[in-house]
Amino acid sequence: MNENTQVLEQAKQFVSTYKAVKDQVGRVIVGHDDIIDGVLTCLFVGGHCLLEGVPGLGKTLLIRSLSEALSLDFSRIQFTPDLMPADITGTTIVVEGQSQDGSIRREFQFQRGPIFSQIILADEINRATPKTQSSMLEAMQERSVTVSGTSHPMAKPFFVMATQNPLEQEGTYPLPEAQLDRFFFKLDVGYSSRTELHEILDRTTRAESPTIEKVLDAQRIIEIQKLVRQVMIAPNVQDYAIRCVLATHPEGEFASSLSKQFLRVGGSPRAAQSLVLGAKVRALLDGRGHVAIEDIKAILLPAMRHRILLNFEAQAEGMTTDMILQDIAEKISANASTSV
Repeated sequence: MNENTQVLEQAKQFVSTYKAVKDQVGRVIVGHDDIIDGVLTCLFVGGHCLLEGVPGLGKTLLIRSLSEALSLDFSRIQFTPDLMPADITGTTIVVEGQSQDGSIRREFQFQRGPIFSQIILADEINRATPKTQSSMLEAMQERSVTVSGTSHPMAKPFFVMATQNPLEQEGTYPLPEAQLDRFFFKLDVGYSSRTELHEILDRTTRAESPTIEKVLDAQRIIEIQKLVRQVMIAPNVQDYAIRCVLATHPEGEFASSLSKQFLRVGGSPRAAQSLVLGAKVRALLDGRGHVAIEDIKAILLPAMRHRILLNFEAQAEGMTTDMILQDIAEKISANASTSV
């Protein structure tokens, strides 16, 4: 049995596991299938997810529901302006104890903060100061926290899901570009439809209370994360992902016309990594052991919308990053040469 056949066999098990988790979340969350798919994609590639939307759309409920379906340690951090970095990472405290000879012994001991869990809900992350926001950078990227010169590794898997409200700008601090880039996907949570609102009211205004069962553990998640990286990607498909990223560089040779006019900063190499890994998850869900160009196109917006920066002209004319990325997806040819 060759490697690709093994991947296809494991893909069938992955689809079953994916459906089981999604079904459990669906017991509480109505609609938002694309948002749930995006969050699960981040989980299965080992990335982090940022959810943005107005209050009351179920962002926090979605994350809590997912945590209930996973056999992982869960922590919720409510970000506020007075939250300090030590409130997240932990701090060193003096602990008193008694020695064998009866004398009092004092020693420094590291008291772990809520970041030392496997699944983290960073609620309203843009309400904390930049100093506090940056305290999560090392944990998100390096999977460790350094305090007083000592590095403390995080348990695996480690998954941060953050929410932010785009409306209330007073008392909020926009996430710095360095931290935005560390989120695998940025998902925009929209309003529910008429039919979905009927279902929401039926579920939440009656005596019934749906329960979520745990269907996935840490070991299985780690196995799936390894499986995702075994999915093949052809050179021309990988080159398509690369050209999508290069098309956002306003001064580059592959820049689109809208990028040259409206962008200040283009996508980083992390953007290309997100495109490829996210596309591999979609390929597995479709029962394939290889990535198609359609997989790249499908995740272009959530993978890159937070990694490109608009200039003043774009803001003045009401342009959005999604508009520019949609233009890139439509205009980049899938049949270009694989040479760079």
